[in-house]
Amino acid sequence: MPDLMTELMARLSQEADGCYSWSNGPGDTYPPHTHSYEKILYCVDGSITFTLPDREIQLAPGGRMPLPPGTVHGAVVGPKGCTCIEGRGRSMASR
Repeated sequence: MPDLMTELMARLSQEADGCYSWSNGPGDTYPPHTHSYEKILYCVDGSITFTLPDREIQLAPGGRMPLPPGTVHGAVVGPKGCTCIEGRGRSMASR
């Protein structure tokens, strides 16, 4: 049986290009920013909370978050850190 990283990377690779993984320590933050492309992200380990203008999205292992191009978002890493994978979605054109 494949591990979660392998399983999620296989899923992500079917819907996104330029897939890669990254990790952050507990409490790390990302200030509000945007991307010119659709971002598709999966949480593999730990937790992370993304803050959008109208809501928060909390991701735990196995959680998926698609973000349309131009969506303002920031993030706060959970108390155990996080490992995520992401890529550029193929379903929406960049702007």
